[in-house]
Amino acid sequence: MEIIYLLVALFSTTIGAISGLGGGVIIKPVLDAIGQYDVATIGLLSTFTVFSMAVVSSIKQYASGIRFDGERTIFISIGSIAGGFAGKFLFSIISAAVEDGSTITAVQSFILALMLVMVLVYLFSNNIQNLNIGNKVIIIAAGFILGIAASFLGVGGGPFNVVLLSLLFSMDSKTAAVHSVLIILFSQSAKILAVFLDTGFGAYDLSQLPYMIPGGIAGGLIGSTFNRKLESRTIQFLFKSVVICIIGLNLFNLVMALL
Repeated sequence: MEIIYLLVALFSTTIGAISGLGGGVIIKPVLDAIGQYDVATIGLLSTFTVFSMAVVSSIKQYASGIRFDGERTIFISIGSIAGGFAGKFLFSIISAAVEDGSTITAVQSFILALMLVMVLVYLFSNNIQNLNIGNKVIIIAAGFILGIAASFLGVGGGPFNVVLLSLLFSMDSKTAAVHSVLIILFSQSAKILAVFLDTGFGAYDLSQLPYMIPGGIAGGLIGSTFNRKLESRTIQFLFKSVVICIIGLNLFNLVMALL
């Protein structure tokens, strides 16, 4: 079983680092479908794996000469850190109120599928005008919303990061992918810290982490290499294709959770 978790982490984070998806948006529904762990443990396994990918991918991108978009990236990252804490505590409150793990999985799957459909609408629309916003309050608020969604859903938030970066800052797919991974690094570090301060890690079965973290690290290294070599249109095609597949998987998980 360990090899399955390694391969899931490797595949997800490779695709995530290339396209900016992050990997969690793939890992979470796949582990939900496998059904071996409860929803809170799956979210934390995904968080640690995506965090390890984001660390190595961001370092490699920077070392290769990629430079991030200064102030705007800093402010959206600050917002995503705050959102990461807020999303973790929101999940804790809802988990305490709703003890049935299947209900929580169904809610997460529905919300994630709905948000991904909205992402697809944006990606296939030619009538939405991209902006070039510089207002710091708006930028921080955008990061905060992304951080809440990513932390609550346990997915890293890559697809939503890419769309928001493209919409608010007029970034192309390749540039948005690089900055998305950096935002994921900040938001997931906040969630890990929030879990540590809240319950600690002893309450979770993290026995698969020794297999998933190396997969995440390898995926970050491989994906960041391909990101630099591939054209923006190729990355955008990969992004759209994976999002469509993930929507289908989340709808499957939703149906299974309701049965």
